[in-house]
Amino acid sequence: MSKVPSLSYDKIIRALQRDGWVIVRSKGSHIRLQKHIVNETLKLTIPAHQPVKRSTLAHILKQAALPLMIS
Repeated sequence: MSKVPSLSYDKIIRALQRDGWVIVRSKGSHIRLQKHIVNETLKLTIPAHQPVKRSTLAHILKQAALPLMIS
């Protein structure tokens, strides 16, 4: 099992936007994203930290239903 990298929040948001996520608001140190799929709206909150903890990123990827791809 590979480890989740430690990334900055802006890299995470750019990757999520490439997958169809849209920023809907920003409040304090958190950015809220949404993605509309067939019968539901998925929501994520990304902390604006430099860097985002690996454990936090792992949870974000799980909630976004994205696989971890590390080359």
